[in-house]
Amino acid sequence: MDEAVELSSIRARSPQPPEPVTPAATVNDDEKSCRKSLEMVETGPAENSGSQSGEVPSKAVSAVTPASRRLARIQFATLCWTLFLAGWNDGTTGPLLPRIQKVYHVGFAVVSLTFIFNCVGFLTAAATNVWLTDRLGFGKVMVIGSLAQVVGYALEAPAPPFPVFVLGYAINGFGLGLQDAGSNGFVASLKENAAIKMGILHAIYGVGALCSPLVATQFAQLNRWSFHYLVSLAVALLNTILLVAVFRFKDQDYCLSQIGQAPSHEGPSGTDSNGSKYKQMFRLRTLHLMAIFILIYVGVEVTLGGWIVTYVINLRGGGPDSGYISSGFFGGLTLGRVGLLWVNHKIGERRAIFIYAIIAIGLELVVWLVPSLIGGAVAVSFVGVLLGPIYPIVMNHAGRVLPPWLLTGSIGWIAGFGQAGSAVLPFMTGALASRVGIKSLQPLLVSMMGFMVFLWALVPNTPRRIE
Repeated sequence: MDEAVELSSIRARSPQPPEPVTPAATVNDDEKSCRKSLEMVETGPAENSGSQSGEVPSKAVSAVTPASRRLARIQFATLCWTLFLAGWNDGTTGPLLPRIQKVYHVGFAVVSLTFIFNCVGFLTAAATNVWLTDRLGFGKVMVIGSLAQVVGYALEAPAPPFPVFVLGYAINGFGLGLQDAGSNGFVASLKENAAIKMGILHAIYGVGALCSPLVATQFAQLNRWSFHYLVSLAVALLNTILLVAVFRFKDQDYCLSQIGQAPSHEGPSGTDSNGSKYKQMFRLRTLHLMAIFILIYVGVEVTLGGWIVTYVINLRGGGPDSGYISSGFFGGLTLGRVGLLWVNHKIGERRAIFIYAIIAIGLELVVWLVPSLIGGAVAVSFVGVLLGPIYPIVMNHAGRVLPPWLLTGSIGWIAGFGQAGSAVLPFMTGALASRVGIKSLQPLLVSMMGFMVFLWALVPNTPRRIE
């Protein structure tokens, strides 16, 4: 009965009226029609989107089958590996910072140029992501981003002169920004369990950020410390191979059609124009609030995970194994993104951010004011647990309050612009530390967390119409 209703609705959407059939041919023709309908459903005429790599005639959408579900899992797993690499990259710098300072004979302010060059790469990716994706397609842009990371790690691995070393950070930041934007936009566009998948995606980021300091701490104590970037290079090469094999340089609509999902970003007339799309996006006050919020959040996350090692060594008498505290923070981040999913659902995602941020501020005050190495390490891990769910919650919220036809581009902007926070706040920390010492780390973090709470109060809870 249900199948008959479904097939009737499929035929009702057919752009051509059915051919008259003779009674003798009715059964056979209906069987053929059923098979064709289950294999492919037409969802309307092709949009004039300017995509170069989709090549999907009439936006044909494959039916949801066991094979398409398997492909959906493979696509999601590939994006998880991309976010693992992003976490690996962000977790690398902290344990290596003291060694980089020693090798290149630079102070806090100069070593923080690594973050500034990273920021240049992130901002470039954020500004060009929509333009590149509209012209080249999702699959090609993801591979370009991954190859940029390969180049960046190849430059850093031989410990070149400091200007070349920080150039590697800029190229790496560009590649990471493109992939972060594409991965978040793709998962946010999924119809099935998008909130849970977003949480898992960013939990895998936390796994990467957890594993990286464990490896980087060991390399930091070796003569060939920069060979840590060879390990990163291997991870990036595998990422490139997976992206090519799974997404095959195709655009997002094509990849979604393969798993039985029609594109849902059709909007008012004119939205297919790149200029119009940028105009509509940047008129959205909500978009800017969320982008700034994510910039501060990512900055707090990376600053805490990166500079806490230097803070503990200089002010709490920590030894060379202090890099493991960074792993504790990112381990907490991972745990929070998965373990608190039920809490988010129970109390509401919007309210959860207020509660998590306020408790995290209290724990950060413990790290600041209680001179205990063990107590500080434990508190930092719990801060990671509380901060963990915030990023995926914001991405889920974007899917609720931003126009569907601008969602992928908007999330790309939020993610790309937000990644600049992983450079801006760590650089501010280094600049302050060069003047007043690393003791400035905790006051900066507490004030930034308080600013996050203020920004989140300004983000609307319901979608607003745009003209």
